[in-house]
Amino acid sequence: MKTPSTQTTTSGLRGEYEGAGDDYTVGQHWHAYTPEMHDRWRRLYARQSALVETHACAAFREGLKRLDCAGGIPRFEDANAILEAATGWTLVGVPGFIPDAVFFDHLAHRRFPVTRWLREEHELDYLVEPDVFHDFFGHVPMLLDPTIADFLELYGKAGERAMAMDALPMLARIYWYTIEFGLVREDGGLRVFGAGIISSSGETRYALEDRAVLRLPFDAERVMRTGYMIDAFQKTYFVLESLPQLIEDLVGLDFGPVYEKWRAETPIPAGALLPGEAPFGEMIP
Repeated sequence: MKTPSTQTTTSGLRGEYEGAGDDYTVGQHWHAYTPEMHDRWRRLYARQSALVETHACAAFREGLKRLDCAGGIPRFEDANAILEAATGWTLVGVPGFIPDAVFFDHLAHRRFPVTRWLREEHELDYLVEPDVFHDFFGHVPMLLDPTIADFLELYGKAGERAMAMDALPMLARIYWYTIEFGLVREDGGLRVFGAGIISSSGETRYALEDRAVLRLPFDAERVMRTGYMIDAFQKTYFVLESLPQLIEDLVGLDFGPVYEKWRAETPIPAGALLPGEAPFGEMIP
C-alpha cells in the first residue's frame, strides 16, 4: 500500500486509511501541519482552556498543564514520554473511526487512538467526527489520572464479551456517558471530565449552566439503558460522586445478566426521567 508522504497536508489525510497498519495506526506526520493549522489549534485551545479553569474537574486541569500544548498541535511522541512515565499509556495515530474490536484492543493494551487531522476553519464550533483537537485536548489530560487510566484499560478488556453477547450498544453507552460526556461532583458543584463536553465551548456551558438539562446520579444499569444524541447537545448527563466511582461501581458488576435483561429492549430516550428518579439541581457554584 502507498504510505502518505510527510509533505501531504493533514487535512488531505482526513479519513485517509491507505497506508494504515493492520491495527489502523498511522504516523502523525507532525511536520505536515501548516502554520494556519497551528494557529487554529492555538485559538481553539485559548477558547477552551479559559472554560477549563471554571468548568473542568481538577484532574483535567492538572493533566492539561502537564501536557503544555498551548503553543500548537502537540507531537504525540512528546506526550507519550509524559504519559508512559505517569500511567503507562501511549498515543497512537489513526486516520479517523476504527473498528470496534481494534479500538477495544488498543485500550486493553493502554494505547489510546488519536485522530491526526485537524478540523477546518468552518468547523470550529461544530464537528461531526473527532479530530486531533477533540481527541488530544479532550481525552489525553485525563489519561494522566490513575483512575481514568485504569478504567479505560478495563473498558477495553470488556469489549470482547459485549461483542460476543450482541450487547455492544449497551457497553458503548458507558463510554459515551462517562469518558465522552461525564460530569463529576467536585468543590461543592458539578464539573466536566468528558471529552465530548470539554472540547466544545457551547456544550461545556450548556452541560453545567442550562437549567433545563437532565442530570442524573450515575447508575451503571441506567446508563447502559439510556439512548444518546450524536448530532446535538446531550439531553441527559450522568454525575459521578467522584472519579473512583467509575471503577468501584463497574468492577463488581456482572455485565452478563444486565446485557441479557436489557439488550433487546428499546433504550430509554435521552432526556426522559423515569418514575422515582430525582435529578441533580446543582450546577457550577
